[in-house]
Amino acid sequence: MDTRREFIKKTAAGSAGIALGSMLIPNFSYAANGQSILGANERLNVAVIGVRSRAKSLTKAIGKYKEAKVAITCDVDDKIIEKNNVYCQETLGYIPAVEKDFRKVLENKDIDAVFIATPEHWHAPMAIAALQAGKHVYVEKPCSHNLFENELLVEAQKKYGKVVQMGNQQRSAITSQQGVQEIREGIIGDVFKGEAYYNNNRGSIGIGKKIAVPSTLDWDLWQGPAPREDFRDNVHPYNWHWFKTWGTGEIHNNGTHEIDICRWALGVDIPKTVSSFGGKYTYKDDWEFADNQQATFTYDDGKFITWTGHSRGKMQPNQPGRGATIYGSKGAITLTRGGYSLFDLKGNLIKNEKEAGKNVTLGTAGGGSLDVKHIANFFNAIRVGEKQNSPIADASITTMTCHLGNIAQEVGRTLHIDTETGKIKKDREARKLIKRSYEKGWEPKL
Repeated sequence: MDTRREFIKKTAAGSAGIALGSMLIPNFSYAANGQSILGANERLNVAVIGVRSRAKSLTKAIGKYKEAKVAITCDVDDKIIEKNNVYCQETLGYIPAVEKDFRKVLENKDIDAVFIATPEHWHAPMAIAALQAGKHVYVEKPCSHNLFENELLVEAQKKYGKVVQMGNQQRSAITSQQGVQEIREGIIGDVFKGEAYYNNNRGSIGIGKKIAVPSTLDWDLWQGPAPREDFRDNVHPYNWHWFKTWGTGEIHNNGTHEIDICRWALGVDIPKTVSSFGGKYTYKDDWEFADNQQATFTYDDGKFITWTGHSRGKMQPNQPGRGATIYGSKGAITLTRGGYSLFDLKGNLIKNEKEAGKNVTLGTAGGGSLDVKHIANFFNAIRVGEKQNSPIADASITTMTCHLGNIAQEVGRTLHIDTETGKIKKDREARKLIKRSYEKGWEPKL
């Protein structure tokens, strides 16, 4: 069996016509290299699926790329669709065609690429279905809901040969690229630690009450691959993040970004050990993940990453909402969306570089310049073969790392990982958490 590193290096020709559970996807023609036939001067027609929040920023950024057009928007909630139509008219100057069922989007041969900004339990299954339909894919982080899907998505990208990029937009920040290059050149000596954190004060989500499904919402399609549950009043449209059926907790919701930057800057791949401490400390409500968590990831070369997540209850003393600091034998560098700062061993500021552009720190619906850069990189990879800033084979390792952090928290002990394959070693309880239960007929398959 191929090791993960060998697998990532291999390429595979594409073919289509595979089913995602009961959702049959039609065949598409490919060029000899596995890519769909598209000239560098042709306009890309794209669809945005899931249009409530994050999609606002994606839509705005797509609109700034002159060779692309939002041809279709898709959501399972009519109210969200109506609000998005207004947003598109104001932002793009037109209202794209609308679909409520994403399968109809994938059947449309005029669509070249899809942007997936749905709840997280849909990210990998929908991305895989899109690849099977011959589409390029931009998928919001995390790229999967569990380790099984994570590996399957990487296999699907290799099989179908399309461009897949994850929405970890700081990878396209010029200052972060510059900072990482300077780290590689030894500006802070031998690097050994990446320190990532997220700092917020989210309120209680309460105890949900079962209520009738809103007439505007297709609750069955919203759930998709997830086992069926009754609709309740504290899930849709945002709090699904904190339920294990649909979400992945704060380590994925925001930790993915800073952990990714630390991994990139340290030049590390799959962790050797993963441990996590913390719990749910604040409110008595339906929140199912740790709301305060400290995860540690160690690597074969002695490097390590820590992630401190404070979802509910501000970190003290006062700190910014998020950040990543890389420590070396000669100093440290902080890498944020807004720029980077270089410090010597005494903590003296040596250099401060700011990221050019507007709203670089905004990440949800703000339409920040990092989204513009990251999406342009995705489109350029499709059109002219530009090197991706976040190819899924690499981005999936960050998502894997966060999944392992959640599993370590769940079982309450250190996980030992095969650094070649990413598999959990000799821990039956932990390995049971690799894959979720799927609604019959909806499990993603290749």
